[in-house]
Amino acid sequence: MTNEAHLEGLNDPQKEAVITTEGPLLVLAGAGSGKTRVITHRIVQLILNGVAPHNILAVTFTNKAATEMRERVMALITKHAPSERAGFDSSPTVTTFHSLGVRILREHHEVLGLRRHFVIYDRSDSNRAIKKAIESAGYTTKQFEPRKMLSMISRAKGDALSRMQYLETASSYPEKVCAEVWEHYDKTMREEHALDFDDLLLKTLHLIESYPVVREVLQKRYQYIHIDEYQDTNKVQFAIAKLLTGEKNNICVVGDVDQNIYSWRGADIKNVLQFENQFPGAKTVFLEENYRSTGTIIAASNDIIEKNNNRIPKTVFTSNDQGEKITLHAAHTGPDEAEYIVMTIKGLMEEGVSPSEVSILYRTNFQSRVLEEAFLNFGVPYQLLGTKFFERKEVKDVLSYLRLALNPGSTADIARIVNVPTRGIGKVTMLKMVEGRRDELKGATLLKVERFEEMMQDISDHARTEKISETLRFIIKRTGIEADYKKSGTEDDLERLENLQELVTLAIRYDELNPEEGVEALIENAALQSDQDELHKKEESDAVRLMTIHSAKGLEFPYVFITGLEEGLFPHERLDDKGVDHEEERRLFYVALTRAEKKVYLTYAHVRMIFGQQRVNVPSSFLNDIKNEHVESDSTFGGGSGYEATVFLD
Repeated sequence: MTNEAHLEGLNDPQKEAVITTEGPLLVLAGAGSGKTRVITHRIVQLILNGVAPHNILAVTFTNKAATEMRERVMALITKHAPSERAGFDSSPTVTTFHSLGVRILREHHEVLGLRRHFVIYDRSDSNRAIKKAIESAGYTTKQFEPRKMLSMISRAKGDALSRMQYLETASSYPEKVCAEVWEHYDKTMREEHALDFDDLLLKTLHLIESYPVVREVLQKRYQYIHIDEYQDTNKVQFAIAKLLTGEKNNICVVGDVDQNIYSWRGADIKNVLQFENQFPGAKTVFLEENYRSTGTIIAASNDIIEKNNNRIPKTVFTSNDQGEKITLHAAHTGPDEAEYIVMTIKGLMEEGVSPSEVSILYRTNFQSRVLEEAFLNFGVPYQLLGTKFFERKEVKDVLSYLRLALNPGSTADIARIVNVPTRGIGKVTMLKMVEGRRDELKGATLLKVERFEEMMQDISDHARTEKISETLRFIIKRTGIEADYKKSGTEDDLERLENLQELVTLAIRYDELNPEEGVEALIENAALQSDQDELHKKEESDAVRLMTIHSAKGLEFPYVFITGLEEGLFPHERLDDKGVDHEEERRLFYVALTRAEKKVYLTYAHVRMIFGQQRVNVPSSFLNDIKNEHVESDSTFGGGSGYEATVFLD
């Protein structure tokens, strides 16, 4: 092969991973070691070797990561393999597991008896349906918490269990109730032609497993498979990957056992640890050079993670400068801790640091409240990963019109928007509409329903013939939503209208697709949105980022504050009597540390208000694991770390 320009700038292990194109390959990549670079350059290598782009699949976990990887792949192909790509006139598939599931299910919907335009339940849809299912099963939401029921069903689906398999193995009373509730939950989804997030994967697995013709089509299409963040895959994702790989076994997985922090939602660390058993003849490549962080940050993170036993040993190193020591601050109370953080950030800003270069990470969501108060008090701009754009009421209303236009049987969407804005159709009338008792409607009530149906037919015609952005404009006007918000004229309603204008702007990116595909793409994007995707949309705002450590996975910032380093909070003492999984908590701390490029600040409070009670804290045991030489104390703004006295006791 003559063209090796795409290999320039890669270190030896990266290069080895890129040119190993046949058979199973495990790339164990430390934090900041350029794993995305390996996947993107490997795809170019395959194309240069003569593989058709459409035979290459790369799967990751968030829309944000998939979008970034897709852009990098296309830029590299344009630069290094333009003629090869032109010869095939196709592109690699770079997507998330859930989007891949949607793609496969839409293509083969008839095999499973699904509508092509099936509804994808978001969290609020699933919560509504599970409440209904609990009541239909003869229980109350006081007896069985909906979120817990939904979590049990989700975990079972992630373990690749069908409802009948779950019922057969159910031993406890809550599990038996769950199986019963699950039956009613499924019934609601069938009636509404809907699938939830977990179904997108479980149904895909069932399709590939049970229908050899479909499996053969997909194996022939996806001949080279890449999976990023492999340590985060659960049983159903592993099973899909294994089936798609087939006999050729051309699968490359990139992962880091030390960043496995999602076991609570089914991520199975064994998928990495047992890769060589599951794919015989696999080659393993270690990426241990970190390009992101200073020497101090890498040394401290190695101090932390080497204490774990359930891992494949590797030592991350860096050629970067040693950098500043890690700063530790012990505050007296939670508000004192928050004040220290904000005042320190103000000092950084005075030195020329941009607010968006700073991130504050915490173990649990409740910790954000006192931090937000401090930011507001001191006038420092911040952004909290919270309410997502697609979860705003007005946005969901318009998308409901869109979903209903292509899926008239969606009772959830009828219930949501039949009277938005108000058009005099009450709950009794709405029930008759969804229960097929329309012939019972008379007079003025019937006229209102007929007008609604005419409007929906107009929207449906638009959705099937016009660009998606034009259809959204039409919905906003035709439904009366725009006039309603303008008539109100309140600041909140005008802001809602601006959000709908932003939705139209967002939809323009799908205008190049044919109308129905454009609708599908937008609805899929809305349903599968993650916290990080929301952050990505607002990256232009110059503000400090506040988020949980789980949300920060895959992100990086020059300056990182890790807060609440107290025993019981981090490592976190779970409330379900299962105790602390110290190895996973330590992996979480490792992930937090390795988000930082230049400087890390660690903070804790001697006293913190939790559940309305003052709690006196012991500093986190993790602080003992970092060697003294990497840390300096900071008693600015009161407090005083007490680091030497309380942390390093032998």
